Amino acid sequence: MSETLHRTDHCDQLERARSRLADVEARIDDHGEETVDRVADAYRRASDLLAEYVDRATGTGRENFKAYVQLEGEFSTLVENLSAEFPRREAFEAALDAIDKRRLSESDFQRAEAALEPAEVFADLLEEREAAREALEEARTDAGRRLQELDEEIADRERLIELGNADLGAPVERLRDPIDDYNAAVRSAFADYRASASARELFALLERSQWYPLVAFERPPDDLGEYVETNPAGEYTIPELLEYAEYSRSKLDHYVDDAGELKRQVATQQTYLDGIDAEPLTIAWPPEPAGVLRYRCRELRPFVARVADESVVAALRSIRDLTADPDYERLRTAAVATDQLSADERDRLADGRVEDELETLRAERDRLRETLAAGGDR
Repeated sequence: MSETLHRTDHCDQLERARSRLADVEARIDDHGEETVDRVADAYRRASDLLAEYVDRATGTGRENFKAYVQLEGEFSTLVENLSAEFPRREAFEAALDAIDKRRLSESDFQRAEAALEPAEVFADLLEEREAAREALEEARTDAGRRLQELDEEIADRERLIELGNADLGAPVERLRDPIDDYNAAVRSAFADYRASASARELFALLERSQWYPLVAFERPPDDLGEYVETNPAGEYTIPELLEYAEYSRSKLDHYVDDAGELKRQVATQQTYLDGIDAEPLTIAWPPEPAGVLRYRCRELRPFVARVADESVVAALRSIRDLTADPDYERLRTAAVATDQLSADERDRLADGRVEDELETLRAERDRLRETLAAGGDR
């Protein structure tokens, strides 16, 4: 939970981007959109011609002269096709005069380019408008992203304040002790089950968990699952299979029909097999909200009943019953606060900094929403 507040003024960034776009659009409107487009198009064609021929038409060779003739012909046609009233026509005429000679040098092209500058202004206006539009879109994106960050930071401070209001002296052991007792019992029971049940039986249990969203067992890989289901080796326990996978092929031949297949299936999945444990059947600390924990206990029950005796099922039932206690949420909030609040967060809550941060963040969010709405962005 960060103490540092965001410093970029996204409202100012948005307003400056809008002002920049409005300014360039006003300058385009002063000339007229159609006029700007026509002059910019003529300028680009003239500039492209100069760029195309600057290397080919300079010099004294036959090919250079041929290129010069082509350039003058194309440039003359471009200028002649401009009407007498065409805006900035004199710039194109001046550029044509700069290259109207039998022998051209780079400096002639430079003079032609300089002569086109009054028309280049129109092309620059269009490029500037496009850049302004991109800047505004980027500012909008940044503002939207900042709004998401603000929502998260505000929720973070609100949660801190909620935790800060918790009764830290509440007897959380009323929740902690039953959960610890159950977790220890189910871990022990699952370890015994894992050591005694066949791999086929255990895999069937893991596969069943796909229908129970809150029982997060990892299902067996397809190839290994099929091997355990169809091969006689599936009657061995997981610890036995892992042990056999380390045997030599000659020794393993005494236990399975196909030693190579067992090694391929089991040895390559050792990490998965080693990781099968009781954790998906345990209850986390701090516990979940009452409704979630109650539903989780309901989903866990058939699995616990399969791997453990009635005493462990009864322990799970006692945890489910805790969720009906009127003090459950108070105790849970105290448990979460005790577990999650750092010393720094406690200090910030005590001296009012969290409340100040929350007020600042809400003010920034309100202003940013208003700024976005004012521009029709939200």
